[in-house]
Amino acid sequence: MTSTKADSSKKATDLLGDNSLADSIAILDFGSQYSQLIARRVREFNTYSEMLSCSITAAELKRLNPKGIILSGGPASVYEPKAPKCDPAIYKLGIPVLGVCYGMQLMAQDLGGTVEPATVKEFGRAMLTIVHHGELFASLDPAMESWMSHGDSVAVLPDGFSVVGRTMATPVAAIADDKRKFYGVQFHPEVVHTRGGQQVLKNFVVDICKCTQSWTMAQFIDQAIEDVRQRSQGKRVLLALSGGVDSSTLAFLLHKAIGDKLTCMFIDQGFMRKNEPEWLVETFERDFKINVHFVKARDRFLDKLKGVIDPEEKRKAIGTEFIRVFEEESKRLGPFDFLAQGTLYPDVIESAGTKIDPVTGDRVAVKIKSHHNVGGLPLDLQFKLIEPFSKLFKDEVRRVAAELEVPRGIRERHPFPGPGLAIRVLGEVTKERLKTLREADWIIREEIKAHGLYKQVWQIFGVLLPTLSVGVMGDQRTYQNQIAIRAVTSEDGMTADWARLPYDLLETVSSRIVNEVPGINRVVYDITSKPPATIEWE
Repeated sequence: MTSTKADSSKKATDLLGDNSLADSIAILDFGSQYSQLIARRVREFNTYSEMLSCSITAAELKRLNPKGIILSGGPASVYEPKAPKCDPAIYKLGIPVLGVCYGMQLMAQDLGGTVEPATVKEFGRAMLTIVHHGELFASLDPAMESWMSHGDSVAVLPDGFSVVGRTMATPVAAIADDKRKFYGVQFHPEVVHTRGGQQVLKNFVVDICKCTQSWTMAQFIDQAIEDVRQRSQGKRVLLALSGGVDSSTLAFLLHKAIGDKLTCMFIDQGFMRKNEPEWLVETFERDFKINVHFVKARDRFLDKLKGVIDPEEKRKAIGTEFIRVFEEESKRLGPFDFLAQGTLYPDVIESAGTKIDPVTGDRVAVKIKSHHNVGGLPLDLQFKLIEPFSKLFKDEVRRVAAELEVPRGIRERHPFPGPGLAIRVLGEVTKERLKTLREADWIIREEIKAHGLYKQVWQIFGVLLPTLSVGVMGDQRTYQNQIAIRAVTSEDGMTADWARLPYDLLETVSSRIVNEVPGINRVVYDITSKPPATIEWE
């Protein structure tokens, strides 16, 4: 077998350039925290979208043949010397362009206008008055609540543009050149805080770009199955099965594509939730008739984490050991040429994201966290990767699961991180601390289901904190562990809000944990949204 680490990154433009996926929208990323969200919103119109580097050339874009281009927001100022730019020839392709925030300012400057620091900066909600509806604002009320985040404004319009929207603080809040199909909005239509923002995007994608809304999960499945067959060429594929929604759905898709050429392997690394390893293997073999090779490797994973506290080191250690076990087992069961993983689009982006320094304008790599199936891959990886879901968001994978008739009990499960409980045990991971968290987490999930609220939250779990706290039990002073409960609501995990759980539920969970889990004397509740926090603590 030959070594490769480029297989997954190579796919940066594969799907967008595939004419079989019909119409598509290209999103040029200038470093906005909302760039992923733009891509996600566009896909809600059954139109394929993909984030691309703002440095892509016009010639490359022309080859990809998108029906429209969206220039994302970003933290820099367009007039700074090192501010990120795009190829000016993009505006000559004859393709509709929508600039969002920074993207609007950049387009205005590139086409002959000027951008200056705003007299009054706008951050948060602002009432937008629509001066002229046109195609961009069709079907919208004359005034709409928008979400602003800018310190600069367009001072002079380029030739051919007119103002179509304004706020009290920003006279040029939306612009349009209907002849060339160029549009710009100073606000963020992709966030839920902008009332009518989805209609603005739909007007651009469907009415202005004339996208046929033909990208569906059924179509994706047919294409993915064909791609897997062509790529694997009849050779055996080893699937990293975790039991979560992504890898389980992938098992169904691969089994449909290559049948007995698929080998599923579940590695019990000791970081799963209570009773899950046994349930996983029994369910797949008994109910789905998919054979699973069960590998017991708890001790060797724990050995790799001895003394490790840093979250990134944990993830990389787990990821490296994960692959090593696969390599060893594949030699025993193989040979295998391919390793299949349920990597998602946000995993790829977050593991090697590109952001802009707002002061210098330099492009800098920002790693939010390494995913064990992306950032933790060793350089001498001895498998070629098959990652059919690497361009899908979580909710799209659930739709794929529904199309493949994956049982509800699996496809509706909450997301679970690849490193498992190891990144929910803050500080050093030991067998005893894992047992403590496992029991507390069981109670949390048991009670949320008993109260009928499991489907109403995106994720709920416990976190074992690295500090002890003073308590009193049976008139005796205690100095024991603390459990934090994390529950969030979300559409896709990119942004999330803390869940407003009923007090009686929280009280029951707290009482049960303190009374039933040895070594716990305090339970706290995390009420932080994402951003500024992430969903996981590590």
